[in-house]
Amino acid sequence: MNPFAPIARIPAVRFAALPGEFRRKSRTEWADANKRGEAIDSFLEGPAFDRAGNLYCVDIPFGRVFRVSPAAEWTLVAQYDGWPNGLKIARDGRIFVTDYRHGIMTVDAATGGVTPVLRAYRSESFKGVNDLHFAANGDLYFTDQGQTGWNDPTGRVFRLRTDGGIDLLCDAIPSPNGLVLDTAERVLFVAVTRASAIWRLPLFERGPSPKVGTFIQMSGGTSGPDGLALDEEGGIVCAQAGLGVWRFDRLGLPTHFVGEPGSFVTNVAFGGADRRTLYMTESETGEILTARLPIPGRVMASQL
Repeated sequence: MNPFAPIARIPAVRFAALPGEFRRKSRTEWADANKRGEAIDSFLEGPAFDRAGNLYCVDIPFGRVFRVSPAAEWTLVAQYDGWPNGLKIARDGRIFVTDYRHGIMTVDAATGGVTPVLRAYRSESFKGVNDLHFAANGDLYFTDQGQTGWNDPTGRVFRLRTDGGIDLLCDAIPSPNGLVLDTAERVLFVAVTRASAIWRLPLFERGPSPKVGTFIQMSGGTSGPDGLALDEEGGIVCAQAGLGVWRFDRLGLPTHFVGEPGSFVTNVAFGGADRRTLYMTESETGEILTARLPIPGRVMASQL
């Protein structure tokens, strides 16, 4: 590949917007801390698909989990006293949520019930868990972001093993956010929002990651890299909130830019019958956007 080849532009279109019946513009405790007191009606995040092709997402400030059908019909699955941020579906169909207030939770899609899975690490509460990702063997990787940044580079990345053990992989990160494994599941990529970078964490069966390094250094935008997804060629698709969505090849070179500069896309997920449709949460507008990418997304745990 020519590393100086022009970056291809891919347009995004609106797939679905949060219906008016679910919008209630108001000040919330979450918005007071994260949006400078702005009155908002939603903040969508955490898109993930089940085997039936339904898209699940969360609404952080109002503690809601939604299901969006292939026909763009919205259903409120759960609402509770929490701040759900990331969402993924396990191979057995269980819905897992990273909740800023409560830790790792599961959501029952039939009843709307929410059950705690992991509240603390060594009896200490988390700073504020953010996103999560399942390995093929069922291990769960998640970020503990809280309000960390360059002023407080103490964000953490954990692995919850299927045997119940917990590995602290890295504990000196200025705002760890989205994360995804490489195709061989030997490396974990982590979006480090406040450093405007994607880090590379080598993995072993037990213990912390050695030789953690910067894989991609980014620039621009009004926030930083957020949600991540992987395609079948090992390329990384990265939502850079306040700028747009990038696709980088397996060497970290930019190949595609999705959408319009300035959009506030926070997270992404591949869907559709051929897994080439990228679904994006536009958190400022409460919309789900889509775009067609040339390379299919990597099969997720819930699709195996």
